[in-house]
Amino acid sequence: MARAAKLKVYRTPIGFHDAYVAAPSQKAALEAWGSDNNLFAQKVAEIVTDPALIEEPLAHPGVVVKRLRGTAAEQLAALGPDTKKKPQPKESAEQQPASKSKPAPEKKPQKPKPRPDRSKLARAEQDLVDAESNHAAAMKAIRDQEIALARQRREVELAYRDESERLEDARAGANAAYEKAVKAWRG
Repeated sequence: MARAAKLKVYRTPIGFHDAYVAAPSQKAALEAWGSDNNLFAQKVAEIVTDPALIEEPLAHPGVVVKRLRGTAAEQLAALGPDTKKKPQPKESAEQQPASKSKPAPEKKPQKPKPRPDRSKLARAEQDLVDAESNHAAAMKAIRDQEIALARQRREVELAYRDESERLEDARAGANAAYEKAVKAWRG
């Protein structure tokens, strides 16, 4: 793919999400979103420059990154008041068919289906957060150990250098004394 310096990040709303994509052009962004319409000409898509919003798309060029727009409560509030119950126009006696002697029994409204259980998803998301946290802690411990080992290595190297200089001086002194003794022996 193109280098990150040539990429721009684009955003368009998709349902309750914003879809971000890092692409080299508007045309490439439209292809990534799978759109046949020019969302930019319709003022539905735009370029994004906020560093917090462009980081993830730039890390995965060409991949559509979806982010939830607002919380669930904010989204429900944006829907406005409940519009499900609309008053039905009443039929006048003239409009009712003559064959019906009594009105049809009203159907009881069905109970709404219970909301799906989100506990498994919440647990999976928390497990992912915990795994990331554990990984970060383990990596920090490794970095701390590497720093300690590097410090220990420097100390061992310095101790060896000091000892080897001391021993080299002692060897040189012993060698000089030996050479002097050999000269005296030869006479």
